[in-house]
Amino acid sequence: MIINPSNLNSLFVGFKAAFNSGLGSVPSYHRQVAMIVPSATAEEQYGWLGQFPGVREWIGARQIKNLMAHGYTLKNRSFESTISVPRTSIEDDRIGVFKAPMEELGRAAGNHPDQLVFGLLKSGFDEPCYDGQNFFDADHPVPSGVDAAVSVSNIQDGEGEPWFLLDTSHSMKPIIYQERIPYALTALNQEGDPNVFFEDEYIYGTRGRSNAGFGLWQLAFASKAELTPANYDAARAAMASFNGDEGRPLNIRPDTIVVPPSLEGAALRLINNGSRVEIVNETPVSIQNEWAGTAKLIVTPWLG
Repeated sequence: MIINPSNLNSLFVGFKAAFNSGLGSVPSYHRQVAMIVPSATAEEQYGWLGQFPGVREWIGARQIKNLMAHGYTLKNRSFESTISVPRTSIEDDRIGVFKAPMEELGRAAGNHPDQLVFGLLKSGFDEPCYDGQNFFDADHPVPSGVDAAVSVSNIQDGEGEPWFLLDTSHSMKPIIYQERIPYALTALNQEGDPNVFFEDEYIYGTRGRSNAGFGLWQLAFASKAELTPANYDAARAAMASFNGDEGRPLNIRPDTIVVPPSLEGAALRLINNGSRVEIVNETPVSIQNEWAGTAKLIVTPWLG
């Protein structure tokens, strides 16, 4: 290829098409579990977290809820990925060799929101949310309207791989995905660029700004116990019993189960099979599976 601005621009257009193809080709699940928040500054404040608006009979004056009761700020982070292409390879028309790496660069960018969201979900055992407790904790303080507060747990003890039960039906979600700048492909490919002059190479990279943070812990439940019908039942029952301020039921209805690849089989048997086999008096017995179809399944390597 003759190296000139026109040909370099055409080359970038082709690389950008490959990047965008990879970006749009990866299955993405973060939008199913996270509240997507466009960001316009370096950070966003979520002081209103923890407030579930409710309706009461209008007796006397209106009761105004303070939506800035908590201080929870999520700062945007910058992310990048960069690859170089030898100038000699372009001169020798070896362009096709680099389309696959450009597509993989796009796939990496497309995977990154899931990596942030589900990686954060896994870290919820050790990182605090808006109320100061770890996102998954046995002592979330909830005002009862009578005494000071009651402690509420959204965790099930165990020693195994963690699995997560979520209610994603609300406008607010268990996780926040905050996007400042979406990923796009850029290039340093002009004759005057230092990398071209000194290194004889063109550089292509992607950059984005975003972050993931904890939303409402009431919409998430974590378990390290074995993924069995009994433990699944207990997790659903615990979530359904969550109350808001003054003891008002929150009507939590878990609809999504998130597991690492190692628990995919157990999850499929739990929520997909119409029946299951249990051993009763040393005899296999087929039992109707009451949990079939009760949750969508998300299997993600970012929990592994």
